[in-house]
Amino acid sequence: MRLPSFSIAHSHHCSVSIRFHGSSLLTLFPATSSSSTTSPSSSCRPCWPRMDADSAYHRHRRKEKVVLIMGATGCGKSRLSVDLATRFACFEIINADKMQLYRGLDIATNKIPLEERNGVLHHLLGDVDPANGEFTPWDFRSAAGSIISDINSKKKLPIVVGGSNSLIHALVVDQFDPAINVFDDEGSSPSSILSELRYNCCFLWVDVSFPVLSDYLLKRVDDMLDMGMVDELAQFFDPEANDLEDDSEHRVGLRKAIGVAEFDRYFKQYPPSLGGLRREEDPMRKAAYEEAVRAIKENTCRLAKRQIGKILRLKGAGWDLRRLDVTEAIRAAMTPSKCSDDGGERWSDIWERQVAEPSVKIVKRFLKE
Repeated sequence: MRLPSFSIAHSHHCSVSIRFHGSSLLTLFPATSSSSTTSPSSSCRPCWPRMDADSAYHRHRRKEKVVLIMGATGCGKSRLSVDLATRFACFEIINADKMQLYRGLDIATNKIPLEERNGVLHHLLGDVDPANGEFTPWDFRSAAGSIISDINSKKKLPIVVGGSNSLIHALVVDQFDPAINVFDDEGSSPSSILSELRYNCCFLWVDVSFPVLSDYLLKRVDDMLDMGMVDELAQFFDPEANDLEDDSEHRVGLRKAIGVAEFDRYFKQYPPSLGGLRREEDPMRKAAYEEAVRAIKENTCRLAKRQIGKILRLKGAGWDLRRLDVTEAIRAAMTPSKCSDDGGERWSDIWERQVAEPSVKIVKRFLKE
């Protein structure tokens, strides 16, 4: 399941035109809560350096401002990024999820649907051709760094959002060595993580109680299956793939996405072209299907646990992460009342009070610094 969509009451309107790649101008009307925000024209004005001759030193020292939203898979990072981008007229979003960088497998990689982006421009979301192989942290550092500079040149600000902490680390540290895995317990120390940052960063950490997150992730996998994930994976299945790919270390790019390996094993037994999708007719086929689903759920929860561990490592190394607890909001999203409208209102009220409003206040202070 995806976190429910909901509308936000408008109290101020400030239109901004954004040109999408290959499309016409679209006018956005960012919403701002009367209790927690002010007009985008005043609250989203970054402190740009003076450009007179006496400000050379300050231009040299001034770092570009970046808001970064971190957290485990399924905790609502994409929702929060769109919430912020629609309340401040100056934000564009940069994806920092390893698998969502690639074109394809939109359901399996859980890309935010176009209709939920609310017209906000997203970068590096399905932009990389998987045929080109692995898009490395160094590639991301270069590509996202260029996008950040371009966004800042337009007097706007980037929101970097994603659960791939290795990409975020590669992007923001001043000195990045791709040969060193700072998240490897044997090969690094906190001092190797605590490098000078090349940006002025505002880190928002979206956190959730792991038992609640696990329950949510299990439900989300079921919803992804209902949305057609198996058909999507069947089209992606490569019967000529090397058997070595059963080992995740031999997979590259989009083939590392959770669901690919699990259903590759299923499709090798029951090829899609030979009716591999009609699992209900054969008990053995049904059992193999259920095993693939079980593996997806297990690996998704393992991924979330690893992501949380990496975030704690960054925090322990000295990164200033502002924690936002979304446990109650996600619990409410999973257990709406009998009246769906009441359930949706309860979810939205909790999210607004405990997540959106505190985030807006943090970002407003950051922009005024």
